[in-house]
Amino acid sequence: MHEAYYLFAILLITIILFIWGYWRYDIIALLALIVGLLTGVVPFSQGFSGFSNPAVITVACIMVITQAIAKSGFVDFIVKKITPATSNTTIHIAVLSVMTAFLSAFMNNVGALALMMPIAIRSAINNKRSPSIVLLPIALASALGGLTTLIGTPPNILIASFRQQATGTAFAMFAYTPVGIIVATAGIIFIILVGWRLLPSQRKAAKQPEDIFEIDDYITEIKVPEESPFIGKTVNDLEHLVEGEITIVGLIRKQRKRFMLQGEEVLEKNDILIVAAAHNDIQKLLKAGKLILAHDKPQSAEILRSKDIKLVEAVVPQGSRIEGRSAQQVRLRARHNINLLAIAREGKPFKQRLQHVKLRIGDVVLLQGEADNLHESIVSLGFLPLYERGVETFKPRSAILSIGIFIIAVILAGLQILPAQIAFVTAAVAMILVKIISVQNIYESIDWPVIVLLGAMIPLGNALKTTGATDLLVHFILSFTQTLPPIFLLGLLFIITMTLSDFMNNAATAIVMAPIAITLARSLGYHINPFLMVVAVASSCSFLTPIGHQNNTLVMGPGGYKFLDYIRIGLPLEIIIVLISVPTIIWIWPL
Repeated sequence: MHEAYYLFAILLITIILFIWGYWRYDIIALLALIVGLLTGVVPFSQGFSGFSNPAVITVACIMVITQAIAKSGFVDFIVKKITPATSNTTIHIAVLSVMTAFLSAFMNNVGALALMMPIAIRSAINNKRSPSIVLLPIALASALGGLTTLIGTPPNILIASFRQQATGTAFAMFAYTPVGIIVATAGIIFIILVGWRLLPSQRKAAKQPEDIFEIDDYITEIKVPEESPFIGKTVNDLEHLVEGEITIVGLIRKQRKRFMLQGEEVLEKNDILIVAAAHNDIQKLLKAGKLILAHDKPQSAEILRSKDIKLVEAVVPQGSRIEGRSAQQVRLRARHNINLLAIAREGKPFKQRLQHVKLRIGDVVLLQGEADNLHESIVSLGFLPLYERGVETFKPRSAILSIGIFIIAVILAGLQILPAQIAFVTAAVAMILVKIISVQNIYESIDWPVIVLLGAMIPLGNALKTTGATDLLVHFILSFTQTLPPIFLLGLLFIITMTLSDFMNNAATAIVMAPIAITLARSLGYHINPFLMVVAVASSCSFLTPIGHQNNTLVMGPGGYKFLDYIRIGLPLEIIIVLISVPTIIWIWPL
């Protein structure tokens, strides 16, 4: 049994690393897999079997299909028709939450939230409300909507795969729907009527998206007087004059404003420089360069705009290529011609050394660049634009074809004419053939860290059974629960799974808990269906922390949320979910 104990140690350390968050979850999963291989817990022949698992293929295909539908502009077109009814706060929350939940039932829920976030933020500001009132509700609604179908969330696909291994038959496309609709409806009703009211009401609505950055604190206009020794010197010379971080983001010369300056730009007398720097660094610069302040009054973000230059606020999503790197490392200014003007993390702006800050998931950044290509550039870098999102133009042909192909795939999978992975692979290939999405866009649309996580964790999940680890865990659980009614046992399994999912990736939670649920059910002589349904629902209901689900993390920065905000709305929501889910599962899936 030593292999089982090795596996327990690997999984415990893996969970701790997930919670710590120092490394990204896909790296942690790969490390766990490598250790499992080296200790003999996972046979070498099974080391990379997870990447060929049907669940992994299905998840990747849903990501591709989500991107294809988004590019057609269909979702934006529909949402624009629905969202005008937002004058009343409760109706506003209801419209956005129901729409997000519906999209999440048939799309990758991260993709659904990415589509809805810019609309939610802009509609909140237009109605003089704080975005914090709407963002967390729609993030939670996206998770609830995902409960209702096989493809709504990766845990559902994984649970279907575990059932396939255990019984020879996977859960069908709409097997989750009866339980999922009841649970999602109860959760969304709570969010609409009560949940949003539990969020801090003292946060004021921003008049402009960039207001959260307190930009007047570090944007200054400096004049180059006649006596300055820097007349004839370059922008680079001035930026490196003093220790600190000085960025010259614009220049006003003879009443003409220019941005995106080259480092070799030569300064002239009476130039007014628009400088981004901390107050202390500005004082050093004024003294060393014999420069003067052009204005005594604070500057607004308007000084940073022109006819050809715009500002875009964006968030760092999970799996982005910019995550864990700084603006300096990606040469944001030199290579991409983009100025990083501000960073806010958990609602708090950074005020110095912006170019050296390593960006994290959920960080909100304020970027400046040329209007013609700024949106395309920041998307290619992996940012998710929040306000100036560059909404896709509605393309009727692409919309009709993409929705039609997707519906056919859903019908084929739902009627079990084709296995889900075959149906959705065929749909993705069909979308390439009719030129709805390009081959390049296919690879860009797949969230590769999630795919790596699944591929690495599935062999470890299978090892729970082969090493006897599940038998040990089930024996321990039964030692003090065997006399309890099954509803209490399922409730305990639900709470354990949900708690674990609050602190680690929901797909990883499903992989760990599904083998335990199957063994527990069989040890007691029950059918495995209700036990697997408990794991499926509970692993996707991680509402208590910002790290449990990537959608929770994604809204943290734009909404300015604190850890306590998630507990305020998440704890009562999780209690409601437990109380409703367990009896509903037993009713629909008898023991």
